[in-house]
Amino acid sequence: MFKLLKRYWNIIRRPSVHFSLGFLTIGGFIGGILFWGAFNTAMELTNTEKFCTGCHEMRDNVYAELKGTIHFTNRSGVRALCSDCHVPHNWTDKIARKMQASKEVWGKIFGTIDTREKFVDKRLELARHEWARFKANDSLECRNCHNYEYMDFTRQSVRAQNMHSTYLADKTKTCIDCHKGIAHTLPHIPPGQTSDATPPAGAPKEVANAAR
Repeated sequence: MFKLLKRYWNIIRRPSVHFSLGFLTIGGFIGGILFWGAFNTAMELTNTEKFCTGCHEMRDNVYAELKGTIHFTNRSGVRALCSDCHVPHNWTDKIARKMQASKEVWGKIFGTIDTREKFVDKRLELARHEWARFKANDSLECRNCHNYEYMDFTRQSVRAQNMHSTYLADKTKTCIDCHKGIAHTLPHIPPGQTSDATPPAGAPKEVANAAR
């Protein structure tokens, strides 16, 4: 194998006999554009609702829950896709998230949550990962659509007005702190724990009471 790689490397680094430097430069430029286009197209395909719900683990659980929320069907006709909330929009963070998602492929292969019982049992752990990510990036995916500067407080409830004008204004809280159950059913949190806490070692395993 090493000899084969060394042979190809010698071929690549050897000056071209038949093609000019200009031809190779233009060819490389065109090839780069084609590669980038193909890569970006494949990346966008993995952001579609059809792709995200292609496996029954997502389709029968969290996607089924999303259908009953205002983020799926509403008077304005604007739907939040899975990728709108779970994939960062800026390039570097998006690539990092896609690499992180490779663990989800591993979970699919080995059936980590391939039954409803396994999903419910694992749900709190999975939710905490996402809540922590939202907390760390100041609920960036929420803010891609919801901007504090554009809020009309007169159309909000008194409680929402107070919460938004206080905690969002001084940045002591972020969206996910109060809106954890906005799109999916909240998992059961055992007594003595908080939504942000990591389950203590040796804690008894409890099954979430999420709606089936």
